[in-house]
Amino acid sequence: MAGRIPHNFIDELISRTDIVALIDARVPLKHKGKEYTACCPFHNEKTPSFTVSESKQFYHCFGCGAHGNAIGFLMEYEHLDYVDAIESLAADQHIDVPREGTDSARSQPDKQPLYTALQQAGEQFEQQLKTSRRAIDYLKKRGLSAEVVKKYHIGYAPDQWDFLLKTLMANNISSEQLLHTGLVSRNDQGKVYDRFRDRIMFPITDPRGRCIGFGGRVIDRGEPKYLNSPETVVFHKGSELYGLYQVKQSLRNIDRLLVVEGYMDVVALSQHGIDYAVASLGTATTSEQIQKLLRSSHEVIFCYDGDNAGRKAAWRALENTLPVIRDGLIAKFLFLPETEDPDTMVRKAGKTAFEQRIDNATPLSDFLFSRLSEAIDEHTREGRAQLAEQAKPLLQKMPNSIYRELLFAELSQRVGLEQDALEARIAPRTPPPQPSARPSRSNTQQLKTTKTRVAIALLLQNPSLVACYPIPANFKTANSRGLPLLYHIYQTIQTNPSITCAALLERYRDHEYEKALNTLALWSSPETENTATREHDYINIIQRLEKEERYEYLLDKEKNQGLNEAEMHEFLHLSAE
Repeated sequence: MAGRIPHNFIDELISRTDIVALIDARVPLKHKGKEYTACCPFHNEKTPSFTVSESKQFYHCFGCGAHGNAIGFLMEYEHLDYVDAIESLAADQHIDVPREGTDSARSQPDKQPLYTALQQAGEQFEQQLKTSRRAIDYLKKRGLSAEVVKKYHIGYAPDQWDFLLKTLMANNISSEQLLHTGLVSRNDQGKVYDRFRDRIMFPITDPRGRCIGFGGRVIDRGEPKYLNSPETVVFHKGSELYGLYQVKQSLRNIDRLLVVEGYMDVVALSQHGIDYAVASLGTATTSEQIQKLLRSSHEVIFCYDGDNAGRKAAWRALENTLPVIRDGLIAKFLFLPETEDPDTMVRKAGKTAFEQRIDNATPLSDFLFSRLSEAIDEHTREGRAQLAEQAKPLLQKMPNSIYRELLFAELSQRVGLEQDALEARIAPRTPPPQPSARPSRSNTQQLKTTKTRVAIALLLQNPSLVACYPIPANFKTANSRGLPLLYHIYQTIQTNPSITCAALLERYRDHEYEKALNTLALWSSPETENTATREHDYINIIQRLEKEERYEYLLDKEKNQGLNEAEMHEFLHLSAE
């Protein structure tokens, strides 16, 4: 595993990124006063409530509450995970993402030459398709237009043993690099040759649109029918989904995703206007792939043939969905007639009829119980006990949620046992977690004004204020709420003098005070708005907090230990103030 991405690199990356330019390239912004506005890209609205602050490098929607920095925007808008968002920003800045210096990180191979080789291979395959009448006729016979072929960068690998090997080596790509990409193979005699020959080529891309592998389909002869790239350092079959990148490029809001089995199914569905299909690269859909799907859309429909093989694949997908499904997410199953696949069916029936089948897909819960009860007689006590026993390992996989409760409720009805008794036997409840100190969204949006919060807001919005007055060291262990956080923010800025407001907030991603700090970064008060008196207000607040904390300390000591003469004099003076 590579090491963590250093905090200092993320700080620098955020400071080098202009969030206004980043968002404006995706959501046109209008300049309004000190900020930029637009209709929010994350919910439907007619009146703009989405604002972007150039000075704070921060966005916020007053309608739906969406907020964050450049990293957060890419994660939300382009459906990227955290590391992919950082890598995307770094690529825009033409810089590499470092990892903290562990031995394993230093030993990581340089992946860029592999991406370069794969990209060039894809370009060569696309060029070869233009010159192969046989390959063109095949795609036309399958009903594909030039537009959809271009959209998915479909190509053709000629029927030669060394076409790609010779072509890319002439471009200064070594045979060893090609071996590491899986584009070529080496036999027992040491001879290197092209892996893909006389096949229609489907490039597989990562979330950033980089080619990471290929799927090749025979045209009219040869085995296997589909040949995939092997596992490499850039291609992990169990975590990738063919077509997901194109879906995200085509659709801003992904209402649902359809999971099919083959490359040609994805492309054929797109040809007929169904632009939300992806393929699981010829394997059972893994939990990692399902998590990626459910991060991209709230509804996923698994589409399989209606034969035994299709139902077995669907059952494996169900088993892998249960541990990762959460409340508000939907999983369904669509079974096609045994002689059909999505490619043939959409060509015969058309978009409307096919989408009608999608709308009527079987919910996960119905498929679960119908499959479990297939060979069980629920009219007998023995059969009902058997049903409960078969459901046990499946329901045990599920996280605590309302959805799991509903499945237990249905199972209790089927077996004729009280739900509490059933749950106690199948999945005993774990003690509820202790309430977190994490503030709720409503609380953070209506924070009561206190000196501590004003001080935190001033520091977040103006990190340079740390030079005006030091935060007392005793704040680090103070009992007064918020003072340790204020001290920690101060220390973070002290050790990173050039850190920006957006980078500071990034340091608190997934922290218990993340939402409160995001609110304080936007907070408007006389102290934060008045630039002429900002430094004076900050110093005055810190000095006041310092006195209050000292007063509380002396008060506590006076009650428990007593004060000496000097401390008593100080205490009386502070009491008078």
